[in-house]
Amino acid sequence: MSNIMAVLLNGIAQLEYDRDKPLPDHQVLYLDKMDSKMNDGILIGDMEITNPDINQRAQFVAANLVHAIKDNNESVAASMCTYLANRLPDLKQVRIEDVNEEVTIDLVFDEEYKKQVAVQFTH
Repeated sequence: MSNIMAVLLNGIAQLEYDRDKPLPDHQVLYLDKMDSKMNDGILIGDMEITNPDINQRAQFVAANLVHAIKDNNESVAASMCTYLANRLPDLKQVRIEDVNEEVTIDLVFDEEYKKQVAVQFTH
């Protein structure tokens, strides 16, 4: 069983998180700070949620992950990925589909991520 959680955009891996690598203390504190801020409430779409549960937090973080990837903000994307991998230990993949600015996000718990392999073509 793999301890890798992957973030895919339109089927292409953007981030891979290895749960086997220990998280530095400062990153653990950062995740706790994220939770603390979310305790004050979050906005999902047009809906304000006070005291969000773990699933609502995951939706909120995944939406921020999409924005970070699209904006090429690697540090925020890494933080959001780390949050999801640590707070949802059974999460295997975050599948993001972005077609004509219509974005869908699926959190996949039942399908292991298989590393993608580059294929060389010769003429």
